[in-house]
Amino acid sequence: MVISVTLLLIGTLALGVGAVLGYLARQTMAKRELSTAEGQVAKIVEDAEKKSADIVLEAKNRSVELLEEAKKEAQVREEEFRRQERRLEKREDELEHRLSETEQEKKTLLKKADEIRAIQEDVEKLRGEEQEKLQRIANLSTEQAREELFRLVEEDSKDALVQRITKLEKEGTEALEERSLNIMATIIQKYSRSHVSEFTTTTVPIPSDDIKGKIIGKEGRNIRALEKETGVELIVDDTPESVVISGFDPVRREVAKIALEKLIADGRIHPARIEEAVEEGRKEVDQRIKEAGEAAAYEAGVAGLHPKLLYILGRLRFRYSYKQNVLIHTLEVSYIAGALAAELGGNVAVAKKAGLLHDIGKAVDHEIEGTHVNIGIRILEKFGVQQEVIDAMKCHHDEYPHSSLESYIVTAADAISAARPGARKETAEKYIRRLEELESLINSFSEVEKSYAIQAGREVRVFVNPEKTDDLGAMKLAKDIAGRIQEELKYPGEIRVVVMRETRSIEFAR
Repeated sequence: MVISVTLLLIGTLALGVGAVLGYLARQTMAKRELSTAEGQVAKIVEDAEKKSADIVLEAKNRSVELLEEAKKEAQVREEEFRRQERRLEKREDELEHRLSETEQEKKTLLKKADEIRAIQEDVEKLRGEEQEKLQRIANLSTEQAREELFRLVEEDSKDALVQRITKLEKEGTEALEERSLNIMATIIQKYSRSHVSEFTTTTVPIPSDDIKGKIIGKEGRNIRALEKETGVELIVDDTPESVVISGFDPVRREVAKIALEKLIADGRIHPARIEEAVEEGRKEVDQRIKEAGEAAAYEAGVAGLHPKLLYILGRLRFRYSYKQNVLIHTLEVSYIAGALAAELGGNVAVAKKAGLLHDIGKAVDHEIEGTHVNIGIRILEKFGVQQEVIDAMKCHHDEYPHSSLESYIVTAADAISAARPGARKETAEKYIRRLEELESLINSFSEVEKSYAIQAGREVRVFVNPEKTDDLGAMKLAKDIAGRIQEELKYPGEIRVVVMRETRSIEFAR
């Protein structure tokens, strides 16, 4: 468009110049015509034509120069326009980028503003909770306020406390184990007595096998009468020169044994005499039970027990648990509990009495519904035993929470007596089943790779996957496994849980 305007201007200028030159030539020719003649006119015309041609040529040259200058100027302006366009595009891109950054910053600020509002709400909520706690603490006693403060500090510093406790446990484990082993070894060595095993049968020797015929009687009436009166079964054919009394109740077996010994010594065996002998056997067993209870209380150094309570205690002489005589077990627990209480600063009298009476319910648990612990609590309450003794004995199977030092002592003494190798025996089937249940429970944890029960189930070795837990997690896993075992399994004594974490790095040199 600029070029067209330029050409138009040049053309117009050329026409104007041509018109002026023509006019001048015409005037000159007119003057020459006037002065000379037609020659002058012709010369003027020729000169005019030459001048006109020169002027036209000059005009063309000038127009070409002007056209070139116009083109150059147009190119310069076009280049300038392009540079300005590029600058505008660049500024537009920068503006868009800045706008995008501004929008992103706006979103970030809005997000932070939301987070700040949420934090402010949480702070207000926590402030309200703290104010409520302060108001509640303001109404508490000094001891309650101290407990609340300890609880808050414990919540705030839980991780630090775990690490500190772990360090203290690691530092004090060896010293505590050495001291506890010394105490237990000293107490166990101070107590020594014989032990008997549980049998569901009692063997009575006879002078000769001829006596078996008298015991059986005509058509078996004597043996039937004896079994009816005593509530046991007599086996007279299996063992030579002996009669086997079979029954689960040891008191009945003892009555039958005494009655049978009296009948054999007397030689007169018939139903009437059997009734007399059985009655005499019951009286003798009752006397033995009474004497056993009194002797146990005397040996344990526990005085002031009701005579009927002593009688119930004496019945434990004929009661067995895992082939361990319960009366001897209670004496062990009483002595060990007293020694532990003396070592640890507890009440020795309460510990010894609670240890002696902790299994009193087993004397009648086959006659009364309920666990032997609950039965024992009812018996002790009936005969007016001190509440601190009841509180100490009722926790030995963790059915009730521990409420005193003596309760922990009785539980430990019971475990020591029961866990002693040889004190209790189980069948191989129960033993294997218990180990399988123990390993199955441990393997249910996702971090456990494999586990082994050793030392007759008294210890378990647990190998964990090092990629699934760290050292602190392994320590926590040991506590969790021990807690699950306590909650879900029944076992005598205690089980040691050892968790091992091992990381192996293997490379090959070629």
